[in-house]
Amino acid sequence: MLLLISPINTEEALEAIEGGADIIDVKNPKEGSLGANFPWVIKDIRKMTPEGMHVSATLGDVPYKPGTVSLAATGAVVSGADYIKVGLYGTQNYDEALEVMENVVKSVRAYDKDALVVASGYADAHRVGAVDPMEIPRVAADSGADLAMVDTAVKDGKTLFDFMDKVKLQEFNNMIHDYGIKSALAGSVKKDQLQLLYEIGCDVVGIRGAACTGGDRNNGTIHRTSVHELKNMIENF
Repeated sequence: MLLLISPINTEEALEAIEGGADIIDVKNPKEGSLGANFPWVIKDIRKMTPEGMHVSATLGDVPYKPGTVSLAATGAVVSGADYIKVGLYGTQNYDEALEVMENVVKSVRAYDKDALVVASGYADAHRVGAVDPMEIPRVAADSGADLAMVDTAVKDGKTLFDFMDKVKLQEFNNMIHDYGIKSALAGSVKKDQLQLLYEIGCDVVGIRGAACTGGDRNNGTIHRTSVHELKNMIENF
């Protein structure tokens, strides 16, 4: 299980790198759960990240505007991201989500055939009117994406497990693997929940808050000691 840590700037990225994260995931919490950062931030973090350590970039909690999202995807891949992550926030059903993701995949592949595309839904989709998270594995597979993911849309202290229990997450994970692609799970994940995610068999776990000082994703900052602790826990499961 790979550890994805989400810094907002180069200072936090250095902490994540030194802490031993597997994937450096550039995001901007001020713009939402999967808020997008600026192209130059992605570029600067890619430059400082060791070769062989992947950089991910979120495109945002995107609207149902395939052209707009495709341009954002192009910007992320040109800026150096290895993973292009799309939060399917404004898509209400499978058809809308598929249209967005097909065009993202096409845009990304035009610039970098090796870049990985991630389709992300939300465990609490019902709170924001987004596509049912259980549709995300099919959306990812049918669009040609490489990973299917679930996160939480509203960051109010509730975690992934408040909306999808272990049985539902296991079903979600199994569906993804049955399609022959990889899974990623996130959503205010706590340290004591890592074991459950490992047992479920997810390929990537996404974390910000638990890697920040005070466990606060918004007011805290990522610290290498916390990242190292998380990585060490995973390695010893």
